[in-house]
Order: sequence, then C-alpha cells, then structure tokens
Amino acid sequence: KYVELIVLDKVSSKTSQLKLEVGKQMTFQNLIIKVLRCNNSKFDDDPEVMAYMQVKDLNKINKDKVFIFNGWTFASSPSIKPFDHPVYDIWLKKCFS
Repeated sequence: KYVELIVLDKVSSKTSQLKLEVGKQMTFQNLIIKVLRCNNSKFDDDPEVMAYMQVKDLNKINKDKVFIFNGWTFASSPSIKPFDHPVYDIWLKKCFS
C-alpha cells in the first residue's frame, strides 16, 4: 500500500507531491513523515480517504513531545484535525493498494 501526500512550503509557496509506502518513514526537508494506515471507505458514493500519520520535526528538540502530528487525517476535511506547522502544510490525497 502507498499513500500520496501534498506538502506546501509556506515560505517559498512551492508544493511537492510525495508518494510513500504505508509503514515506512520518509524524510522531507526537516520533517520525518510516517503513515501507519491508509484507507479508502467502500460504502459511500463519494468515498472518504483517511490515513493515520505521524510527523516529527528534526529541528525541534522537545523531549516531552515526540510528534508534531500524530493522528488521523481526512482528505475531504483536513481541518478536522489540522497539521499545524509554521513552515509546512501536509494534505492527504490518495491511498493505493
């Protein structure tokens, strides 16, 4: 299984499309991104894409907080649990089996 993500660099206004294998981590700039699960719902006319994602920032050395994002994200509603970072935005696009 693979997941497709869009990453926006808010400083340069450049977007990058990432494709990574579910369960493996990828380093993008100073972020380590890992998607543990990715699902496409099978019962809706307009299927929902959801993924459980963990993101670490290599520039942050806060021993109390390992991940800057750790939770489910939804392609149709990224604002339900937004990825909050001063430089980057990450959006889920697709899941592939």
